[in-house]
Amino acid sequence: MSSGNSFGSIFRITSFGESHGPATGCVIDGCPAGLPFNEDILQRELDRRRPGNGGAATTRREADKGEILSGIFEGKTIGTPIAIIIRNTGQNSADYGELREIYRPGHADYGWDAKFGIRDYRGGGRSSGRETAARVAAGAVAKTLLAHYGVSIIAWTSEIGEIKAPDFESPEFSAAEIERNEIRMPNATAAEKALALISALRKEEDSTGGIVACRVSGLAAGLGEPVFNKLDAEISRGVISLGAAKGIEFGRGFDAARLKGSTNNDAPLIGETNNCGGVLGGISTGGALEFRAAFKPVPSIGREQRAADKNGAERQIKIKGRHDVCVCPRAVPVVEAMCAIVLADALLSQRCARL
Repeated sequence: MSSGNSFGSIFRITSFGESHGPATGCVIDGCPAGLPFNEDILQRELDRRRPGNGGAATTRREADKGEILSGIFEGKTIGTPIAIIIRNTGQNSADYGELREIYRPGHADYGWDAKFGIRDYRGGGRSSGRETAARVAAGAVAKTLLAHYGVSIIAWTSEIGEIKAPDFESPEFSAAEIERNEIRMPNATAAEKALALISALRKEEDSTGGIVACRVSGLAAGLGEPVFNKLDAEISRGVISLGAAKGIEFGRGFDAARLKGSTNNDAPLIGETNNCGGVLGGISTGGALEFRAAFKPVPSIGREQRAADKNGAERQIKIKGRHDVCVCPRAVPVVEAMCAIVLADALLSQRCARL
């Protein structure tokens, strides 16, 4: 039986740790030897996801210092499992004492109890967004491997609430702007509007959802398996495994349902259109791989809400603690990480596919 804590076939990751436990982390197996990697590369990615940076993020402050315990020698991978640990230092478990007997609305509390009969109620335990730090750590290795093959990944916040950033094709899109603003939108004007919305929602003790877009360049044709392990299916599985993710679409996505075949069809190698988002038949086309992921509003809000306790009695609660108003800005590096992990696995698998 699989416990669902591991992901991937050749490039395989296992994450561990709870939100308010001593640490979270990951073990990466299957990474080829000889890849340059060190804690500076790791830390750059962890800092992008780190809480406490303002904007839409939680005020919980964590150093998120990544420690490499194994698998690296003299700045290179050595082909053995890479173990990374990120210690928790900023948790405040007292904020969650009253939730011991209450299931928070919009959270995994009840489902977790129904499955295991026991749960870590402090910040959601394993189902907390804190777990994504381990994914970003593993993604740092995967992104380094992909860069060796000329593959680059960029993600950004494309929507927050009803505020939309320009699409990648728009002249108003700026890749350089993404890391300049707290919202990680590719346009300063859109980011300013989104920040105003976030500020208003924070005062109202409410939250909002949004969409993260992702684009992969330099990906060769031929990655992915043609039946059950299609490339887009594996990316979907990776992205939807994120706690707040509720939907994903590739290329034109749901809009394709409203098009004619004569409009939607892409001709491989010509490259005039990419309505498929870089994947046809579950295999990469060699064009840009493009997808969008929808994230629900953060369920931990300060407003009074109806909830149920373990006995099924209705209770009124106000959730304490420090929480994001919108997960999208911090989800950007997490989406990149999950995409990178899938692509690293597919790339290594493809090397076994033909003579």
